[in-house]
Amino acid sequence: MMNSAGESILNAVRGALVLFVGLTSSALLGQTGDAAKVPPPADEKPSATTEVPQGSWNAPDYVIGPDDTLHISVWKEPDLSETIPVRPDGKISMPLLDDIPAAGMTPVLLKELITARLKKYIADPRVTVVVTAMNSRRVFVTGEVTHSGPMPLLPNMTALQALAQAGFTQFANVKAIYVLRTENGTQKKLPFNYREVVKGSHPEQNIVLKPGDTIVVP
Repeated sequence: MMNSAGESILNAVRGALVLFVGLTSSALLGQTGDAAKVPPPADEKPSATTEVPQGSWNAPDYVIGPDDTLHISVWKEPDLSETIPVRPDGKISMPLLDDIPAAGMTPVLLKELITARLKKYIADPRVTVVVTAMNSRRVFVTGEVTHSGPMPLLPNMTALQALAQAGFTQFANVKAIYVLRTENGTQKKLPFNYREVVKGSHPEQNIVLKPGDTIVVP
């Protein structure tokens, strides 16, 4: 049978063990709670709900041209909302308004023009103009490429980017490529050595393309 001194020692040991276990559990729970509050890494990819900016051709300063396609919507007026092409003469046709000049205008200016004309028929018209196809801004690729013909000119597209889409045939002379550009009625021939450009030797040859440019791959 254990004496009183032994029982006191045993009780003290038991109390110390209980205190140790309690402190350890609290520390672990505290760490778990803190971990849950740690923000995600800065380089973590955005979620699928992250908004993506619209293309530059829908920017307010984009200049509409012939063959572009526009989506014009008038709030609460479905009969006046439609997707229409810009005719070669630069005009569009809308119900009530007949022919409207569109080429040479920005979406914002065209919106204001349509709004002003609709006020004769509708109280407080709310108009939206969006360029859905920028067919007036095209470049052309011809010669020893796998995909020749017209190509939509994306914002800030370079010669190298256009050639990446067109591809080369096995007979392409990639060192003698050139860009034909017409400025003020004069045609210029701008050299483009693919081998040198991809090496970074002549970055100045990788020009930003303009509407109407033709890339020739001999």
